[in-house]
Amino acid sequence: MPTDKIPQVPFGAVYFRKSNPPREDWSRDYRVAREDGLNVFRHWFMWAAIERKPGVYDWDDYDRQMDLAAENGIKTVIAELTHSVPDWAYRKWHDARQIRMDGRPLANHMGVSSSSGGFAHNGAGALTLNCPEVKAAVGNFLTALANRYKGHPGLLGYDVWNEVNYSPEVDYSEWMKADYRRWLQAKYGTLEVLAEAWYRYSYAEWDDIEPPAEVAAFAEGLDWLEFKRENYYGQMQYKIDTIRAVDQDCLIAAHGVGGAIPNMAAGGSDDWLAASKVELYGLTWVPSRRGFKPWQNFFGPDITRAAARGKKWWHAERPGGPLWLQPQVLGRDKEDGRVMDPEDVRTLTMTSFAAGATGVLNLRYRPLLDGPLFGAFGSYGMDGSRTPRSDMASAMAKWANAPEQQPLFEARPVKGEVALLVIPEAQAWDYLLNHHHKPELYREAMWGAYRGLLDIGIQPDWVHIDDIAEVDTIYAPYPIMLTAAHAQRLAQWVEAGGTLISEATPGYFGDRGKVGTVQPHNGLDQVFGAREVDVEFMPDIADRIPFSFDGSDGITGGGFLQAYEPTTGRLLGSFADGRKAVVENSFGKGRTLLVGTHPGAAYFKSGTPENLNYFRSVFSWTGKHRHVDTGNPQVHARLHLGPDGGALWLLNQTRSPQPVTLTLGAAHADLKPVGSYWGDAGGTATVIPPRDVLVLKLGR
Repeated sequence: MPTDKIPQVPFGAVYFRKSNPPREDWSRDYRVAREDGLNVFRHWFMWAAIERKPGVYDWDDYDRQMDLAAENGIKTVIAELTHSVPDWAYRKWHDARQIRMDGRPLANHMGVSSSSGGFAHNGAGALTLNCPEVKAAVGNFLTALANRYKGHPGLLGYDVWNEVNYSPEVDYSEWMKADYRRWLQAKYGTLEVLAEAWYRYSYAEWDDIEPPAEVAAFAEGLDWLEFKRENYYGQMQYKIDTIRAVDQDCLIAAHGVGGAIPNMAAGGSDDWLAASKVELYGLTWVPSRRGFKPWQNFFGPDITRAAARGKKWWHAERPGGPLWLQPQVLGRDKEDGRVMDPEDVRTLTMTSFAAGATGVLNLRYRPLLDGPLFGAFGSYGMDGSRTPRSDMASAMAKWANAPEQQPLFEARPVKGEVALLVIPEAQAWDYLLNHHHKPELYREAMWGAYRGLLDIGIQPDWVHIDDIAEVDTIYAPYPIMLTAAHAQRLAQWVEAGGTLISEATPGYFGDRGKVGTVQPHNGLDQVFGAREVDVEFMPDIADRIPFSFDGSDGITGGGFLQAYEPTTGRLLGSFADGRKAVVENSFGKGRTLLVGTHPGAAYFKSGTPENLNYFRSVFSWTGKHRHVDTGNPQVHARLHLGPDGGALWLLNQTRSPQPVTLTLGAAHADLKPVGSYWGDAGGTATVIPPRDVLVLKLGR
């Protein structure tokens, strides 16, 4: 991959989505973008807009975009949108339409983000690529696309599978079913083996098997989720391979929605898997849809950085303007992302940079003029004119790409003090188990633990269970299911010296979703030095589970209640009714803390001081030290290290000035402020303006 072709800091926007912006403005817009320091555009190359008849391509608008890019020194990322299906293809392969769980085919209608036809509002399009003819047609289009623009001086690369995800309710077409049966046959070998795994004993032929028509907590549901994941990501790989067969010298990128929590299982938002397939990964993160609290602005970037596993990543779609009339914004305050002013653009951009992003693109250069998303997201005006928001973006683009900032963007974020554990099977089982009851619990526990740790001033990282060897301290907010292999991996990690804090019911469900008769399951009772004596699954009234820890009473539980009897462990806290709630243990060279409810879920909903103190006590129990202490919980710090020192990002996302008194942790005592990259440095004590950032240069 030619990473040397990537600008120092890619900074730009998504520009052309046929038929916006108007053709008569293109030359002017490119000139303005160049003058304003933008260096990357991404365009939607929509199958439905280009292959107007079978084998008949209209490239004129796209050729012009590429040529304008080359003329203005702007690099182009081609977003392949093969899930934008031509109407002739929808008619021709009517038997290949994706089918919903209830039997209805997906329609082929207008797309709100482009105001053009061919969209089905799901990540895989209205036609199934499980049909060989449709897959071949997609491959032919991508081959023609890559052949046309290979070697073009304006080309940087391709973005594959826009906002990587798929709909939970598809696909039940006969093509998908046939591939599912072949997948099951490869996995199980015989119907007899499948019968024992699924407890379904009357299959006479493989064709008797149907995908589960309801979301329910059975082994067949786990297999269906696993197959869908492999199927759709296999199609992603097919697109990558098709492009690579033509062009071996271009960037292959993709971006998700930072949605691994909570939509990895249901919606296929597996940021780790997606990032593994490309050279540059990214995310769409839009506060008007996700919320504009500090923890929400950090959450998506943090999980994308973790999923990138050391690769470069970018904020692939960041808004620079308002969002009108959409259901996500109704009833919310104007300041909650509905109207982006220049300070909001700065806050969101700098938060992503602080989290480690190596580039930022606005999801609109200028707003659409058609459809329900008219006027949305663009930094520039409806007519393409400059605005105070675009001026702010321009200032940051020029700053980021100045030679003086090269050391800043070469430095990388340190590992967080605590890593939050991501267990794919736990999310999958929770989705199957609670789909019709309380689907909020998983996200509440995971997001609440993240928010709690961030609010006490530390950096909460995310770690996939496959990557735990890279961290030394883990917090597991919702480990309800663990395969035997993953339970063993976790036990070995602790035994080798890891520190593990787990909320209730770790590995309660094992392989195939089977409950263990000894809890914690799969040998984890020895790791935690305790056994379950009682359990209550009543998440609807879980806010009535107070417990004590570290001498503090009144901590609110959430989710489930699991009471213990210590074996080799030591009791550190109890529920209000006297049952034993918190046990610490030594196991090999490591330590564990088992908490018999989900205080993270409670903190997510209520944000009580008692539950925030719980996170302080847990962090104190680990014996670790903060990377940075700002002396002010309203200011968030991120430390980056580089060859000659590093940088310290200090973010004030509030609407009032915030004082800071800096203390670097003992592990970084050799670092000292020697200047600033952004803002006025005032030594170890300073004041950060509202919705602004101070970026200190650190030296040794």
